[in-house]
Amino acid sequence: MSEKATNSGYPVTDFRNLTSPIVDVRSPSEFSEGHWPGAINIPLFSDTERETIGKSYKRESRLKAVFIGLKVTLPNTTKLLELIVKTITKKEGGDKSLRIYCWRGGMRSAAFAWLARSIGIKTYLLQGGYKSYRKWVLNQFEADLPIRLIGGKTGTRKTDLLNFINKENIHVIDLEGIANHRGSSFGSLGMEKQPTTQQFENILAESLDQFHKNNNAIEIWLEAESSSLGKCRIPNMLYSKMKKAPILEIIKTKNERIKNLVNLYSQNTQNELENAVKRIEKRLGPQRTKEALVAIKQKEWSKACEAMLDYYDRCYEYELKKTKIIDSIDLSGLSLKLSLIKILNKNLNPL
Repeated sequence: MSEKATNSGYPVTDFRNLTSPIVDVRSPSEFSEGHWPGAINIPLFSDTERETIGKSYKRESRLKAVFIGLKVTLPNTTKLLELIVKTITKKEGGDKSLRIYCWRGGMRSAAFAWLARSIGIKTYLLQGGYKSYRKWVLNQFEADLPIRLIGGKTGTRKTDLLNFINKENIHVIDLEGIANHRGSSFGSLGMEKQPTTQQFENILAESLDQFHKNNNAIEIWLEAESSSLGKCRIPNMLYSKMKKAPILEIIKTKNERIKNLVNLYSQNTQNELENAVKRIEKRLGPQRTKEALVAIKQKEWSKACEAMLDYYDRCYEYELKKTKIIDSIDLSGLSLKLSLIKILNKNLNPL
């Protein structure tokens, strides 16, 4: 169904400052592709219904599409009202209201808002809909950002260290946590399903917005990553800033790294580990691939790690050569707590 822009909506910045639950009334597939983080999907139409209405609008007329939309929606009115009431009752406090958006802030959100108002619920529409939210998201990556990267060879517990930081003047963004992927061939093991790249960008933009709202934060710390984490791609504007950012390189002994990797990955099934090795077989070479697969089969986890570390270490060293501003710090044998103390006492390169 075509959606005309309305004059009754709130711009993204004003819409963000409201506290009502957010309802996304787009179809399930639209929602799955990307949505406002925290939004609840109460679709006005199913994917098939939306496709049928859209074709009717293009091939016949707007009026015909509206009639089809009403034919679909009216029988579902009771169910929609029940979902609205259920959403409202979850909110604490006396103000019963909803924030609502569709694709362009037009007919779907307006129709849903009318339904909510019919039972006395106040509504706020997003001007320009999800499309305007996506513009806001992409704009977050355009700004100058005080980024510092945490680097180090695989197994140095960079992500654990980042997540251990609890300093008001340091804003941490866990890219791997947002992407549900650690970046390597083994990166998806033990992780939940990845978001789409679009949703990855949405969550990332929200985290950057939290940095801007924190008056005490003066730096953003991220883990040094390649441009993609599984199927999630870091936005180009952000990645270009990351490539120019100073790196704090974490150093640990090889034995420590192997122990950390064994603790992390040995819980996965033999089949999962073997498939991860086979995905990088050409880069490992036949000898190291064979060594890793035999070690996995025999549950000799340290040998399996050691067979692959050379490849990952060479990849890391190749990327590190592209960086000009590097601080290195040896954290061998230190706990996360002591590691953080040592890092914060180090005179780091300025941003």
